[in-house]
Amino acid sequence: MTGDLIPGATGAAPAAAPVDPDLVVSLDGGGVRRSGTALLHDVHWRVELDERWVVLGPNGAGKTTLLNLASGRLHPTVGTAHVLGERIGRTDVNELRTRIGLTTAALAERLPAEERVSDVVVTAAWSVVGRWRESYDRTDEARARALLGQLGVGGLTDRKYGTLSEGERKRVQIARALMTDPELLLLDEPAAGLDLGGREDLVARLSELAYDPDAPAMVLVTHHVEEIPPGFTHALLLREGGVVAQGLIGETLTGDNLSKTFGLPLVVERRADRYTARAA
Repeated sequence: MTGDLIPGATGAAPAAAPVDPDLVVSLDGGGVRRSGTALLHDVHWRVELDERWVVLGPNGAGKTTLLNLASGRLHPTVGTAHVLGERIGRTDVNELRTRIGLTTAALAERLPAEERVSDVVVTAAWSVVGRWRESYDRTDEARARALLGQLGVGGLTDRKYGTLSEGERKRVQIARALMTDPELLLLDEPAAGLDLGGREDLVARLSELAYDPDAPAMVLVTHHVEEIPPGFTHALLLREGGVVAQGLIGETLTGDNLSKTFGLPLVVERRADRYTARAA
């Protein structure tokens, strides 16, 4: 990967300047309730411009709900949520979403299997899935190719998306998320379903992105500490919709905190900025 991100695509709507240029996400007592059940409750969380956060927790902890708040796809039912200087519920979320790069399993399922890989990426400039009658200029096409190359799949631009391996698809999805030169990049379990080789390749590429000073603020959701790329700076641990611990990654990813998060005694080890966890 190159050290600098490619300038933004011309097909994207111009981004409005955030109120606070250093504060990307701000939840103040943020919570979401559905049918009387608290999916997320009393979350106080700040993400700044140069930070890379990992969000960990077991199934049902509220990780995806948190990501939906941060992407403007869900409104808090309790407290407030500000994203890129805009208050969720009091802003045009369609415009806000053009400033956010997002990869999720739900979006991945909508990508057409018969579409060319380059088109899977370039269509993000118009926030559409599946190329139709919209037009793209040479700058857009060049950016899509460059991002694919940056993520190690530049040789697959003319392949059909459905013919790719799971690891190749994950990298194409991240290239798509970066297409509009977002101010915030949200990755929902990007290594899920990958074999060991695919996981390690993806972790290495995300690490390069994390260390890039021109990359956007990043939030990565995972179940596994082994999937945390070097270069990530902060961690947020969730259990049953509440915050167990948060802060600098080295201070937060402790055996005690992870044991509380996952509900069993765990031992955590760190070597060369990679983490492993096992039962005590």
